[in-house]
Formats: sequence, C-alpha cells, structure tokens
Amino acid sequence: MTRNFSAVLLAGGNSIRMQRNKAFLEVEGVALWQRQLRILENLRPTEIFLAGPSRPEWKSANCIIVPDAQENAGPLAGLVAALRRSRTSLLLAFAVDLPHMTSVYLRGLLKLCQREIGVVPGARHRFEPLVAIYPKRSLAAAERFLANGSYSLQNFAASCTAHGLAKRHPIAPADAALFFNMNTPEDLAAAARRPSLPVRRGCDTTAPNHLSTSTPAASGDAASFG
Repeated sequence: MTRNFSAVLLAGGNSIRMQRNKAFLEVEGVALWQRQLRILENLRPTEIFLAGPSRPEWKSANCIIVPDAQENAGPLAGLVAALRRSRTSLLLAFAVDLPHMTSVYLRGLLKLCQREIGVVPGARHRFEPLVAIYPKRSLAAAERFLANGSYSLQNFAASCTAHGLAKRHPIAPADAALFFNMNTPEDLAAAARRPSLPVRRGCDTTAPNHLSTSTPAASGDAASFG
C-alpha cells in the first residue's frame, strides 16, 4: 500500500437540505466526523486535515484544521485548502456524509495509486470524487477551477483523468452501496435503518451486510454537498 500520503476529511458543507450540520449527525451513537476520522486514522496517513470552519469539538481531534480556500465554493474549496498544505505527493479526499464507506475500500484505492497519479472511482458516466485520491500536482488545476467559479468536482475529476493526473477506477456492483451519502433527513432515516458496522480505532471496517446494492446518485458537485 502507498505509505506516503495525506488525507483530508471534507466537512465544510452548509447542510442546507439536511437543515443541520451533517458532521455532527450521529449514526449508531457516533458523530459522523468522529467516525470518518477514525477510518482515516486506520489508514495511517502522514497527516490528516479536516477542511471546514473551526469548531470547538474539533480542537481535540488528532488532525490539522484548515479553512476552506473560498467560502460557498463547495468541497472543491476544502480540497484546494488541503492540497496547498499537503506535504506528500498524494491526498486522499473523504467526505463527512458517507456513513457506509470503509477503510478496507479506501485501502484498496491506495493500492491502485502510483507515486504521483491518483485514483477516482466511477460508475457509468459519473465519478465519485468525494472518495478519491488526488496527486499534489493537481493543485494548479484545482486552483484554476476555483478561480473560474467552476466548483463541480465532477468536472475536476474528469479533467484529472483526462490529463493523466488520476486513473478512473470502476465501482463494482457489490461496492456501490458504500457510496450512499446523506443529504436529507430521509437519507438519515435510511442510514439508521441500514446500520453500518462500528468503527474502532486501530481496526478495519469491513463492508456492511445490510446495505442496498442499488447504485446511489454520484456525489461531487457543490450542490450535492449541501
């Protein structure tokens, strides 16, 4: 597995459709931001960033808090902020609102990376850019997208794959449910009905056994992070 990589938890969304901050929603009694950080810790990255506004609850976390590079620009702004600070050649990006993603799957993505070439999962004609690995050298492209007001991570991921910065990795049908993301109260209720396995520090999370295998809507645009 690639050892020299950084990771960022993208937690700066406005959570408009959910009507409350998704980072602090609890699934099986654990706040999402805590669950996701533990998953990243299990992978042992060189450094972990948490991209979003500073909050009292995060000050004791074992991570580096970085504000989004620009307000109201969606997860691209958090990705840019982390790429700017990253000390390694690869950055694993992970959204806070994916309650069924596992360290096992993320470790598999890391194994597919080359030193300066990342990996973006995809299904059909869409990417899953909020569970992806980007090279440090993609920062210049990300900065251009941000400066031009093109905040869609779908478009950014497509550009990365087109220019050899990342490889597209097809999502197997058995893994599709891992990409379920919570945007609405109904999604939260669905997550509660289909619980994931607990995440423990120092332990891998295996794939849940009680998830729908239907392909979820791909995430990654600024709107989908709200």
